[in-house]
Amino acid sequence: MITNHTERLNFASTKNIPNYPDFLDIQVKSFKDFFQLETKSEERGNEGLYKTFMENFPITDTRNQFVLEFLDYFVDPPRYSIEECIDRGLTYSVPLKARLKLYCTDPEHEDFETIVQDVYLGTIPYMTPSGTFVINGAERVVVSQLHRSPGVFFGQSFHANGTKLYSARIIPFKGSWIEFATDINSVMYAYIDRKKKLPVTTLFRAIGFERDKDILEIFDLAEEVKVSKTGLKKYIGRRLAARVLNIWHEDFVDEDTGEVVTIPRTEIILDRDIVLDKDNVEEIIEADVKTILLHKEDSNLADYTIIHNTLQKDPTNSEKEAVEYIYRQLRNALPPDEETARGIIDKLFFSDQRYNLGDVGRYRMNKKLGLDTPIDKQVLTKEDIITIVKYLIELINSKAEIDDIDHLSNRRVRTVGEQLSAQFGVGLARMARTIRERMNVRDNEVFTPIDLINAKTLSSVINSFFGTNQLSQFMDQTNPLAEITHKRRLSALGPGGLSRERAGFEVRDVHYTHYGRLCPIETPEGPNIGLISSLAVYAKVNNMGFIETPYRKVSNGVLQINEAPVYLSAEEEEEKLIAQATINVAKDGTIEDERVVAKQDADFPVVEPKELNYADVAPNQIASISASLIPFLEHDDANRALMGSNMMRQAVPLLRPESPIVGTGLEKQVATDSRVLINAEGEGEVIYVDAQKITIKYDRTDDERLVSFDADEKTYNLIKFRKTNQSTSINLKPIVRKGDRVTKGQVLCEGYATQNGELALGRNLQVAFMPWKGYNFEDAIVISERVVRDDIFTSIHIDDYTLEVRDTKLGSEELTNDIPNVSEEATKDLDENGMIRIGAEVKPGDILIGKITPKGESDPTPEEKLLRAIFGDKAGDVKDASLKASPSLRGVVLDKKLFARAVKDKRKRSKDKEDIALLDTQFEVKFNELKDRLVDKLFHLVNGKTSQGVMNDLGEEVLPKGKKFTLKMLHAIEDFTHLTKGQWTTDDHTNEMITDLIHNYKIKLNDIQGVLRREKFMITVGDELPSGILKLAKVYIAKKRKLRVGDKMAGRHGNKGIVAKIVRDEDMPFLEDGTPVDIVLNPLGVPSRMNIGQIYETVLGWAGKKLGKKYATPIFDGASLEEINALTDEAGVPRFGHTYLYDGGTGERFDQKATVGVIYMLKLGHMVDDKMHARSIGPYSLITQQPLGGKALFGGQRFGEMEVWALEAYGASATLREILTVKSDDVIGRAKTYEAIVKGEPMPEPGLPESFNVLMHELKGLGLDIRLEE
Repeated sequence: MITNHTERLNFASTKNIPNYPDFLDIQVKSFKDFFQLETKSEERGNEGLYKTFMENFPITDTRNQFVLEFLDYFVDPPRYSIEECIDRGLTYSVPLKARLKLYCTDPEHEDFETIVQDVYLGTIPYMTPSGTFVINGAERVVVSQLHRSPGVFFGQSFHANGTKLYSARIIPFKGSWIEFATDINSVMYAYIDRKKKLPVTTLFRAIGFERDKDILEIFDLAEEVKVSKTGLKKYIGRRLAARVLNIWHEDFVDEDTGEVVTIPRTEIILDRDIVLDKDNVEEIIEADVKTILLHKEDSNLADYTIIHNTLQKDPTNSEKEAVEYIYRQLRNALPPDEETARGIIDKLFFSDQRYNLGDVGRYRMNKKLGLDTPIDKQVLTKEDIITIVKYLIELINSKAEIDDIDHLSNRRVRTVGEQLSAQFGVGLARMARTIRERMNVRDNEVFTPIDLINAKTLSSVINSFFGTNQLSQFMDQTNPLAEITHKRRLSALGPGGLSRERAGFEVRDVHYTHYGRLCPIETPEGPNIGLISSLAVYAKVNNMGFIETPYRKVSNGVLQINEAPVYLSAEEEEEKLIAQATINVAKDGTIEDERVVAKQDADFPVVEPKELNYADVAPNQIASISASLIPFLEHDDANRALMGSNMMRQAVPLLRPESPIVGTGLEKQVATDSRVLINAEGEGEVIYVDAQKITIKYDRTDDERLVSFDADEKTYNLIKFRKTNQSTSINLKPIVRKGDRVTKGQVLCEGYATQNGELALGRNLQVAFMPWKGYNFEDAIVISERVVRDDIFTSIHIDDYTLEVRDTKLGSEELTNDIPNVSEEATKDLDENGMIRIGAEVKPGDILIGKITPKGESDPTPEEKLLRAIFGDKAGDVKDASLKASPSLRGVVLDKKLFARAVKDKRKRSKDKEDIALLDTQFEVKFNELKDRLVDKLFHLVNGKTSQGVMNDLGEEVLPKGKKFTLKMLHAIEDFTHLTKGQWTTDDHTNEMITDLIHNYKIKLNDIQGVLRREKFMITVGDELPSGILKLAKVYIAKKRKLRVGDKMAGRHGNKGIVAKIVRDEDMPFLEDGTPVDIVLNPLGVPSRMNIGQIYETVLGWAGKKLGKKYATPIFDGASLEEINALTDEAGVPRFGHTYLYDGGTGERFDQKATVGVIYMLKLGHMVDDKMHARSIGPYSLITQQPLGGKALFGGQRFGEMEVWALEAYGASATLREILTVKSDDVIGRAKTYEAIVKGEPMPEPGLPESFNVLMHELKGLGLDIRLEE
């Protein structure tokens, strides 16, 4: 009997654990928010695609006469299904169209009518329901990026002489970076775009604080004193805070124009910081200055010495000088006029065309600086700049803190939607440029939006993003866990992110804000460690792009069990006291412990319950999916846990998968959320099952039936042996029987590393930890022949081989089984198209697809042409270009497919016309049937009721208010899809049903139209293939791989090894009852690696096997030693698995007890069959004439420098000479040697190696004439 799901005994002590969020939310939700297709156009939020359109439109020409305005966008259904795209190597995409309005504002063109048009903008790759994109037939994932959030950052660094230097950097969403930094002389500079530096006071003058007085007043540093002889006497001895300037105007005559020009002149009378004496006072009075500025005499002064120092360094004295100075710095040229100079600062930081902080940047800036600037003000303000400088001065005086750049409140996630928005922005900006140019060129002619737009612009940007961007990756599809993890991955690399070389230790390290947000365990080993991380199980990304994690509220020592958990970002969590999930809680939520260990930022204080703010929601909150699947993770060293979670992603789906006896309870959720399996959509009954499909009749209410156009039955097609990106296979089998009742969400099938709706990456094996004749030295594994015989670790791998048929200059190639110079034996399995039959066994060298190509010869003479015309082509005209099986390929042909373009000729064209006409009539019939059904259903709903005024989307009344509904009235309506406004009846329930009915009608109509479009396309164009290709032949070959010596296996705790020997059952160590163990692992692999979790798993697994039960032991909240002991006692197996074993060879008992039990093992994707390689003769490199390297290129083994030393040490000169010449790059010698071997003659003398010639040519290239003398 097929059981439908595994009941697991759960050891968790924590109650009230919330449900996991959908694991693919980060991809699916982000893309949904980007397109906003479900939202009505008038209700769309200002985000994603809509926002990008709004930012780039309206577009006007340079004279502002014509305006192109954006109204709305929509997409058509995709032309091919996801499966068809994968088969044909196409991109799964939707055509994007925009409704644009073109009108003229110039009164001279009153004859120009306003045009509203739907314009095609190109096809856009569309996300599949499982969160992937199909690009050129391959499934790809766009990985989310973790980058520095826009906003302001305060940091410090040290000068070589030990001085602390402080800086503030403003990072915008788009635009120039500006940085304020101090130097060793305590002067503050502003750096624009990291290159041009200017004193901060110069920037102040340029933004409107022109005089020293204005600058000093910002910081409240000076007092103003009126100048009078008597008044100044009492200030003798005080220091001047600002220069005393004499300003006058000088007139002179411009010789070219004859005009009188006035030029302002300034003269410095007294410089800053001079201590006033009698002489100075007289100079001031003579200079006719109204007021002077003096330093205030208060304690605050010392803090602001940096401003005075900067003023000293400031070369400018007025706004005009400042803007000209800045212009010179940025442009390295003199400004043409004052206006241009002024404009440069405005353009850089105060214009929303060039500069944008984004919502996030403005929010972070307000938060950091305590401002209340409105969130939609996304350019810099004067207030921002002043507040930042003030904060920086506080920082210098140790009155403020620097920012922690690795804190998750300073890093945000750019999900798919945001990355796509950015690409659309680039594409639309390019498009806007061409539109403007076209508008300017077309003067008085009438033109339409379609004439202005080039659809290729947008497509090319988007396609290059999906094809070449570092974050658009070929999906890891080894098993469902690998898929789901890849989609939840966060990378700090990529455009706008870090580079591996520059990333230091701090960025890679685990930070306390990662708690519950990023997994501290799952990250790659090697150069990317810490730069690529995984989202924790409960984490979500909020609309600002910050990662949030849920907590339960604690108020006054009581945990709020009945309230939904609150999601907090890293910033909101600052300074909060948070308890663990495993605290003891009474039924009403009261915390029963007197003192609790809590976490507060990076500390772990012990506090009383009433001081707590929050508590964790679950013990596995900190880990990612992979890490949460490792049972007893709490007993493993983190380094090994990292390897374990990474290796589970490499587990190959087995032919007969089995879910683990010892799991963690997460297995079901992973299988469901991976979207591989089929789940029932509601309550119902199975009415048909076979290997290919399952049909379910769903229970529906009369109302549901009334508004739907589908039958109660729904058929699900099961995937049979589909090749994945990593060449593993997906093959689903039904696990329900005819007549079974199903409930909503119930899993209907298994396969592809799942069993009974649970993730099943490997198999449970009886294990003994003991040495075995030295065969399990250094992590090697000894395995029983039974494992191989019973196909326990057998997997199926599918390769596809493709051959393209092209049109060449000499004629077109063709697929055929009639291949010149090939025996009948070799072509016996090929059909008339040259394709191998399904079910044929393939071995290396076999022809998979037969193809002939025209051979290039000199042009035939007229006589030859005549003979050819009479006797047909002679065999010499074509050469064999067949696809043959590679040296390591053995398998069975699983499937074959042939795609071809439609060939155009007269007969075909007339037949096409007939076929299309037939299609149109069939569509008309279907359409009318559908419309009649709609009218009947509608009339059923509105019979006897009165219309409340139903309008179409243009606002015209179609069914006038007050009229009674009749069948005739409804039949008269031509188009129901546009009836969107107004009300049908006075009854809300009826109106809702009508809305649903029309919505379902639209979906059904769309389907029918989509089918019609595709069938027409198939008739006229045939299969859509890349350009230049006439036919595409594909052969799928399945390889059945049993476990072999050299295959890599691993457990879930980072315990990996290579199969060293496969031993007969009778030679394996056996238990007292005679049962031989399946696998023998080396006990020395455990203590030093500190992954004791595998021992816990082994012991609990044995108890489970004996009792026929499966367990869930969640991480950090799993089974205790006492619980395991109780179960082993119940099962009658020895505690800790300590058992005497007997030698299979002699039957004697071993001296010591060994740990025995059941462990879950995986077979990893590194299989020896893929790595074994041998070559005798093969391809050679073009220039050096040495054999190529690597299995993929059928290369040789490199005999390197050290290997040469080894032969030299043995004095094996003849062997060495052979290796360096005839076996490598002595071209003539190679041929002679081959000849000698074939003829059985003695070996010839080797000649000159080609690498010697290469060296000679290189020296000649350097201008050295080197001659080789015999």
